[in-house]
Amino acid sequence: MANERARHLRKHQTVAETRLWKELRKLRWQGYHFRKQAPIAIYIVDFACLSQRVIIEVDGVQHSTSVARATDAARDADLSWRGFKVLRFRNDEVRDSMQGVMLEILAALGAVEKMEWNEE
Repeated sequence: MANERARHLRKHQTVAETRLWKELRKLRWQGYHFRKQAPIAIYIVDFACLSQRVIIEVDGVQHSTSVARATDAARDADLSWRGFKVLRFRNDEVRDSMQGVMLEILAALGAVEKMEWNEE
């Protein structure tokens, strides 16, 4: 069931997820492999770099309600307990500040010496 849902989500990504995925794929040459819509435990996360235990979530407006924020916080706490670092970005951050988003991702990956990101 989770794999079917993940497959569906991969085929129906948001514009922000598609844009971020394009940038994350550029990190492969640095040795960072990301999976999109990856099942982890009982969740399907937007992007995961399993080798570095980093999860990236791209949040739309539906995540701005108090109920959604509480749900996201509980989910993030569970994933953190499982040893993952969870990064959350809003759609507008991905759209308007890709360089800042990528620099934060590189920092989470431990790529401090590679802290330059050029959006092409």
